[in-house]
Amino acid sequence: MKKVKYRSKLRLIFGRKLLIATLILVQIVFLLVMLFRGAALRWISLLLTALSIATALHLMTRPDKSAFKLSLVFLILLFPLFGGVMYWVFHFQTASTGYRRILGRIERHQRAEYQSLSTLSDPLPNCPRDQKLLSYLRNVAAFPVYQNTQSKYFPTGKELLNSMLEDMRHAEKYIFLEYFIIEEGLMWDSMLEVLRERAAHGVDVRVLYDDMGCLLTLPTGYQKTLRSMGIQCEVFNPFHPFLTSIQNNRDHRKITVIDGRIAYTGGINLADEYINEKIRFGEWKDCAVRMQGAAAESFTTMFLQMWSLFSKAQDQLKEYLPPKDTSTLSDGWVQPYNDSPMDKENVGELVYSHAIERSQKTLYITTPYLMVGDEMISALKYCAKSGVDVRIITPGKPDKPMVHFTTRSYYRELIAAGVKIYEYSKGFIHSKTVISDDDFCVVGTTNMDFRSLYLHFECGACFYDSSVTQEVKKDFFHTLEQCRQVTVADCKTNFLVKTLQDVCRLFAPLM
Repeated sequence: MKKVKYRSKLRLIFGRKLLIATLILVQIVFLLVMLFRGAALRWISLLLTALSIATALHLMTRPDKSAFKLSLVFLILLFPLFGGVMYWVFHFQTASTGYRRILGRIERHQRAEYQSLSTLSDPLPNCPRDQKLLSYLRNVAAFPVYQNTQSKYFPTGKELLNSMLEDMRHAEKYIFLEYFIIEEGLMWDSMLEVLRERAAHGVDVRVLYDDMGCLLTLPTGYQKTLRSMGIQCEVFNPFHPFLTSIQNNRDHRKITVIDGRIAYTGGINLADEYINEKIRFGEWKDCAVRMQGAAAESFTTMFLQMWSLFSKAQDQLKEYLPPKDTSTLSDGWVQPYNDSPMDKENVGELVYSHAIERSQKTLYITTPYLMVGDEMISALKYCAKSGVDVRIITPGKPDKPMVHFTTRSYYRELIAAGVKIYEYSKGFIHSKTVISDDDFCVVGTTNMDFRSLYLHFECGACFYDSSVTQEVKKDFFHTLEQCRQVTVADCKTNFLVKTLQDVCRLFAPLM
């Protein structure tokens, strides 16, 4: 058995992955050789340099985030001979344009159908400090706010797994799964057993996973394996060994929907480290939330939109939404949302910014990465300077050393402003939560970094006056007992390290 697994791992590593790496390397070498040969001719060198300067000027006038523009302009001018060429090679991607057009059409169609079926026209709850966010998410992003929903918070992956398995066993109509990472092992195998059984009994089971996220965790062509079991499966944005910007846009969402009445989201993927059956970077700390009742319909809509993009299916939304739920007791209000890099709305960033701005007494954040723009850093500093108790928990044992090295560069100015930074001593914290003043919290998939905020598909849920906020806060303080507070002395370093951190911070939007 061990030999079979070992050979499977070898095929996984040295099959498609080796081919992809080789082809990418060949392309890079080819481009460099062509460009440097061209640079030997004076007129080509001048032309390429002029293109780089024009490209830099063009970037500075675009309505993009300043951090992205600065990073790109610096790179282009650092390599003037081929910087501009490389930018336009990445920029003109028909796949990106096609995705944006198709996804926009799907969203418009489903939004029109959704408006006739959902609670988009219902009055907003009386939450004075949250009216702007409530209105924005409903009127611009088209996500209603719901009552008649009972929510449960899970502070560990094992607790989540047990609940999901129990709910799946009782599925009658459909089970939808959308995840960034799926890996064969105890967690996924136990779920797959239930999914196969439910599919055999006529339940519509669908799985959507990100190809990049599963590049090293699933065998090539795994979707065919699932289809042979009666499980519908699609792969998000299949990875191709070509230099394309569209490969930056990944499906980082974690969604489970059962019969349109139960939905799960949070930071937990379907792999064994998330339940600490496999130890990576010490103990893995993560969380998720279960919503039973009316709010599940938004996650049903999110899933079907993404499913339509890759399956080309024309599912009618009304066939998958149960009758409007008025029987489930209300636990405050819940407003699910998603974020897409294909539009002009940075929903995840606006949700986090709102939580910072509304805080008057306390603001507690857990995030695996802390690499954000100057605007959010300034907001956090202003919040702390105004007397708010601002605390942020990051990993003690990082999964990406360079990213953590860059994350630490933000500590100095935040601590100087009064923000309390803690590192999770037992291992890696992957939770993405924000708690503001005991009456508002966010649980979702969005990291506090440029990639999550601007490049990935993400999702989450805002809870207003809900008991979930107290549960998330309780877990925050329990986690805090297992953390080490970072001090000003810890941030002192030599000139070389500080310079390297500054350089990494410059390129943080591209990491």
